[in-house]
Amino acid sequence: MGFFSRDFSKAGPGVPKDEPRKKGVVRFFEIIVREYRDLIKINIFFFVCMLPSALLFFLGLFGIFQFGLMLSILMSYPIGRAMAACMFCITRMLRDDPGFVWDDFKRKFTENLRQAGFAGILTATFLYTQVFLFWLPVMADWEVVSLTWIFIGLVLFFMFLMVSPYIFLHYAYIKLGTFTIIKNSITIALSNPVRSFMGALFGILPWSSLVFFIQITYVFIPLIPFFVFVLSWLLTLMWVWPVFNKHFSIEETLTKEQEESNEENASHSDE
Repeated sequence: MGFFSRDFSKAGPGVPKDEPRKKGVVRFFEIIVREYRDLIKINIFFFVCMLPSALLFFLGLFGIFQFGLMLSILMSYPIGRAMAACMFCITRMLRDDPGFVWDDFKRKFTENLRQAGFAGILTATFLYTQVFLFWLPVMADWEVVSLTWIFIGLVLFFMFLMVSPYIFLHYAYIKLGTFTIIKNSITIALSNPVRSFMGALFGILPWSSLVFFIQITYVFIPLIPFFVFVLSWLLTLMWVWPVFNKHFSIEETLTKEQEESNEENASHSDE
């Protein structure tokens, strides 16, 4: 069978029903080993969705295409929808809930079109503005950039990383208004500062390693379309998903819905 068509006729190790979930590093590598095929697929799906916007941004940034910067914002509309879909697929792995990654991604990608699409535009605008105002000047000439300016950029960036996962988890699981989602996400992040900060810190670790150790890590750059995005999100979600799940009782609700569905199907079959 090919990479995108797994053979489900052979028995796999599965997840024992009553086995307690592992934690920490062991849990991380358990998911990597068990779900590596689906993780790569998720990364490819997202990369395809964000590539047009990112490509136009860099073409405009380096003056190759005059309207690249403006069009990059417009082309970022699918990014938010893809982010919500990726968050759902990865948290499904964290819940040990079996599924078909393409079906899950496609279903969540088509939900909340306006809300998640608008969030994608705002996300791209924030990140592109960060590049312009903070990181491009730093890369150009470190000595002329004020440390205060760099500090402001870092604070804003980490605040964004702490809050944004909760926003996209809302789009993946909860149907609420945009203002309520933003307010909830800020509240959850501030009321769980340690987990939110560690999620942001670990999430940026793969990217910062690529940048700051480029003389060693440049050989891993080709992995960006295949694994780096999803590695970053998995590290983040291992910290923030328990907070979001506890706040909204996601797993408990989904388990009840599944049990009710099974009971209803059983009653229909008896008839």
